[in-house]
Amino acid sequence: MIKILTDSSSDLSNEIIEKYDITVVPLKVNIDGKDYLEGIDLTPQVFFAKLFSSEKLPKTSQPSPAAFAEAFSKFGENDELLCLTISSGLSGTYQSACMGKELSGANVTVFDTLAGSLAHGFQIIHAAELAQKEYSVEEIIAVLLRDREKMNILILLDTLENIVKGGRLSKFQGSIAKILNIKVILEGVNGKVEILEKVQGKKRFHKKTLEVIRHKKEDFSNTIFGITHTGNVEEAEALKAELIQQFHPKDVVVRYMGATMGTYAGRGGMIISFK
Repeated sequence: MIKILTDSSSDLSNEIIEKYDITVVPLKVNIDGKDYLEGIDLTPQVFFAKLFSSEKLPKTSQPSPAAFAEAFSKFGENDELLCLTISSGLSGTYQSACMGKELSGANVTVFDTLAGSLAHGFQIIHAAELAQKEYSVEEIIAVLLRDREKMNILILLDTLENIVKGGRLSKFQGSIAKILNIKVILEGVNGKVEILEKVQGKKRFHKKTLEVIRHKKEDFSNTIFGITHTGNVEEAEALKAELIQQFHPKDVVVRYMGATMGTYAGRGGMIISFK
């Protein structure tokens, strides 16, 4: 039986993690000088309360190679391990997992999902389902490569405050964006994040988001949308209702965003994942 491992950035529920017996290696989060392990001693609700009350942006860091080596070494010699990580374009987690593989000497295949949040999580679920059906690691990887290619990731920034805090935008530029009520739609492209649209005003922002989704494919009847949010539950549920009404998908999953992605998404941010 193939064992599935991942890091804590996938935003999967505990129920899913337990259902598929997934081993999770947590990322570290430093807030105001104090270290936390994502998903272990820091829930999303507590994280966002701390994030929004802090003047400094939290710092996230990948698990160490030793942490991955320890996780890999807990399995038997006859176990095949498949570790799916957050995009190497967003974090050093993939590299740490590869180094952990070398340290442990375990039979591990490390796969870069080129994604974060539920776009990462959906790939983990698919891998776990295939493992239960007794697919080989090679067969699972072949399917994951197709999944990865088809995955769409839209990051909706209601405010640019955290981008300013992170030094990726000047305070002056951030102030202008706030005065003009500028919202930004980012897109995941080859594991990295690029600006797709800049929109003035909330109504135009939501309308443009739905337009972008509509142009991605013709038939959504077999699509599962993932929405992760930074505590703006009502807005996420309203978006879910819009997706159901307009696209009639197979399902829409709504979850809190974790610290890894939530640090930069900021207040009112959301990520939409689908393939």
